Amino acid sequence: MDSDLVEAIAGLKAIFERRKIPCVFGKASPEVLDHAKKLFKLSARYRSFLLESNPLKLETVTPVERIRLLPAEELVKEQIGFSLVDENTPIEGNKDGGWRKSWVVIGQSALLGDPYFLDVSKLDAEGDCPVYTAMSGTDRWEPHLAASSFVQFLLILTSAMEVAEGFGRAAIGVDDEDVFREALAPKIRPIDAAALKAGHWT
Repeated sequence: MDSDLVEAIAGLKAIFERRKIPCVFGKASPEVLDHAKKLFKLSARYRSFLLESNPLKLETVTPVERIRLLPAEELVKEQIGFSLVDENTPIEGNKDGGWRKSWVVIGQSALLGDPYFLDVSKLDAEGDCPVYTAMSGTDRWEPHLAASSFVQFLLILTSAMEVAEGFGRAAIGVDDEDVFREALAPKIRPIDAAALKAGHWT
């Protein structure tokens, strides 16, 4: 793993430990990832993440969202669920507004059911790519930028968990959600200005 990814994972693990929220990491088997690769493309950086820190049990907790990262063993099943193909058929491009071949589900909102996914058609020099989310249960998939790269996505999740630490476990009202979003915005800006401008987190 490259140093940026190592630091991002270390920060995420640290905030889970500090907040005493259980999380479990393992190591994905190359065979599981090779099987997934027959159906869809994985970015090099995300593959490295799964090989070294496969999120067997990881769900972020904030006043406005709970994001569960998928372990490698669930990737094919989740991808099939969104793309409506079987386990032996490579995913093809869909019509406008449909699920795209280049979208790879890596997580899901535990509150809303919305997917978080990589767009592997936009790989950068580090073998990373943007993370998007889209509202489920609609006629069309309308992607919204969640992070400009997977590493930045992990950093944003960590920052959101850090900001949420000050909100305790009491019931959260609409006003508290607004306060949380306002507190999170300046934390996201230095991590990923494009993601902040896209507005998903705020």
